[in-house]
Amino acid sequence: MNGPGLTEILRLSMQHLELVLITIAIAAALGIPAAILLARRPAARRWAVWFANAGQTIPSLALFGFLIPIPFIGGIGQRTAIIALCIYALLPILRNSLTGILGVDAAVRESAVAMGMTPRQVLWQVELPLAAPCIMAGLRLATVSTIGTATIAAAIGGGGLGVFIFRGLAMADTTTILAGAVPAAIMALIADEVLEWIGRKLSPA
Repeated sequence: MNGPGLTEILRLSMQHLELVLITIAIAAALGIPAAILLARRPAARRWAVWFANAGQTIPSLALFGFLIPIPFIGGIGQRTAIIALCIYALLPILRNSLTGILGVDAAVRESAVAMGMTPRQVLWQVELPLAAPCIMAGLRLATVSTIGTATIAAAIGGGGLGVFIFRGLAMADTTTILAGAVPAAIMALIADEVLEWIGRKLSPA
């Protein structure tokens, strides 16, 4: 039995990459600012992390199913898949960003304030640069896990490399399954190496 052609593999790989990039962009746009706000609000921080943790305990296929009937959010297609993937990607980004910001030495903050820096300057010139490696580690974890989880998007018409995996399972065709699994694994390895390299570059000397 012939497997998928190279053109189809490339097309679905690009579709998979699009799913991942949109998901991480949205999750980062929500998670990093939320971490900045929550770092100064201990009570709210506890609840926010609890809700993010709760979202990750829902099995991925079940979460996709829960979202489908919700008006304006659910339905079949890429939009629902991205919302579900964002829920999973949010926790590592939020938690690592919080860890990085809260891990900044209080003496460093006090020194910055003593030098006349405003709270905004302390955030942008002290806290975020020092927290950057930890934030990047969260983005790295979220990206690699999203690449794997995004294969399930095909179950609700979200496309991506999961199309091959579900098709191969239906046909009991190992070649077709590998056509989805291998590019996804390669994508995850490349993303991990690239983001790890960026994280090292951002680490304080």
